[in-house]
Amino acid sequence: MNWLETFRTAGDAIRSHRLRSLLTMLGIVIGISSVILTVGLGQGAQDEVKKQISALGSNLLIVSPGSSTDSSGVRGGFGTSTTLTLADAEAIGDPDVVPDVAQVAPVSSGNGSVVAGETNWTTTLTGTTTSWLDVRSRTLAEGRFFTSAEVTSAAKVVVLASETAAELFTTPVSPVGQTVSIGDAEFTVIGILAESGASTSGSSSEDDQAVMPINTEKQLTGSTDTAVSTIYVEAGSDQTLSAAYQEINALLLNAHGVTSDEADFSISSQESLVETANSTNETMTVLLAGVAAISLLVGGIGVMNIMLVSVTERIREIGLRKAIGATPAVIRRQFLVEASLLGLAGGAIGVLIGFAGALVLPSLIDQPVSISLLATCAALGTALALGVGFGVYPASRAARLTPIDALRSE
Repeated sequence: MNWLETFRTAGDAIRSHRLRSLLTMLGIVIGISSVILTVGLGQGAQDEVKKQISALGSNLLIVSPGSSTDSSGVRGGFGTSTTLTLADAEAIGDPDVVPDVAQVAPVSSGNGSVVAGETNWTTTLTGTTTSWLDVRSRTLAEGRFFTSAEVTSAAKVVVLASETAAELFTTPVSPVGQTVSIGDAEFTVIGILAESGASTSGSSSEDDQAVMPINTEKQLTGSTDTAVSTIYVEAGSDQTLSAAYQEINALLLNAHGVTSDEADFSISSQESLVETANSTNETMTVLLAGVAAISLLVGGIGVMNIMLVSVTERIREIGLRKAIGATPAVIRRQFLVEASLLGLAGGAIGVLIGFAGALVLPSLIDQPVSISLLATCAALGTALALGVGFGVYPASRAARLTPIDALRSE
């Protein structure tokens, strides 16, 4: 019996027991589709994390002030102190001092109410410099950003984020050129930021803020010091991100006269954020994939069980084939091909269900699913391996039958 005849015979055997074959493949179908969707959800979550963090800026380092201590000795968390200043930002931006830094954007922020006509909206007031737009990798949907001259003169101009503009202006008229009130001052809207979809700590959205010159923000809040709440730093490239980190750390330690153990600031990078988020996602993916692997194991056992039943049912057929000259190798090959076809068919159906789930799930759970070609090929290979692996024993049992015993059986 040649290979073509072997496949034809195996196909006929599977088709003659359609329901039983379908139920046999069900465990593999569930396992394969679960693996594909699990890996897809994990990969989708990682891609989403990278997208969100990339939206915060390219090659970004975030320098935050240290913790404060009140009169009763209670210490706040990082970011509650005023240890960072505009002088620190200027020093970080000096190419002679920190050569691996491309741009710096100091930020002074607080909350405030913005009023447009009869509408008001409480949002984050962000005071910064002209480099903020490039450092944070933001673009304008319309209008312009403020200039260095407007920063120096503390001009009453503001750039609104997309959500803020949508809350304040509901008419089709463009917000650019309109006037809004912040505190006791009147501001001219000169630009609208394009949507980023990113968020900072907590529930703060990057698309809900009012950006203005840092000197303007200082005047608005009545601040007379040069303290800033955050310094955003763009490294020259991915390769120099670590070097820029070390240079900034050394500079600030020296400028503040503190040691590493006494540091009154913290520096975080995109790499650390990505690693932390991905570590959590990978752990969940491994756990879910483990559950899917159990389904695959159950499916493989189902294949072996059905193949043993098939051997028992067809024992006289096996005896007849051997009596007319079929070798044990031919008999073994026939049952292995049957088991392989069951595994491969279950894998193919599982892949199709996984693909369908990847198209439907994002709209139901608001979570992206990324189909991995490597995971798909691995799933099909695993399904085939399960068919072969769990078909070996039934095939070997069939091959060991002697013709006389097989023909004699009832």
